[in-house]
Amino acid sequence: MAAAARRGWGAAAVAAGLRRRQLFRIEGVKSVFFGPDFITVTKENEELDWNLLKPDIYATIMDFFASGLPLVTEETPSGEAGSEEDDEVVAMIKELLDTRIRPTVQEDGGDVIYKGFEDGIVQLKLQGSCTSCPSSIITLKNGIQNMLQFYIPEVEGVEQVMDDESDEKEANSP
Repeated sequence: MAAAARRGWGAAAVAAGLRRRQLFRIEGVKSVFFGPDFITVTKENEELDWNLLKPDIYATIMDFFASGLPLVTEETPSGEAGSEEDDEVVAMIKELLDTRIRPTVQEDGGDVIYKGFEDGIVQLKLQGSCTSCPSSIITLKNGIQNMLQFYIPEVEGVEQVMDDESDEKEANSP
């Protein structure tokens, strides 16, 4: 919790981290991502059988829901919220991401977070199932980039932004 407090996360984000840790206690779980109405759990390797992992994952999730606590809150992580300084192009990018792109990606257990727009390049962070999916680059370039360029001529390209290694390890560790 100290690391979460250093990052300026609210109590709800810390609680979500604690719920994630419960799932990491299950042997074979590699990563956990909470979406607005879904949870994506990634296993450590393809040799692991989902039929062996699923009962423990399901029981952990059901225990949590029985507690009555919310899975996620409406708090917006830093970097996602709109800013008065956003120009018209950035506002259009965010609107298109929120209305057309994110819902489609969320259907597959992932998410796309806007990180910036500089020199015609939109910087995005892929989350959830998108991080381990072999077709994530195709999704990023052929899907997201093409749609953004079609509607917003100022967009010249899209690039994936990765957290630094220490952030990634901390987010994926129990």
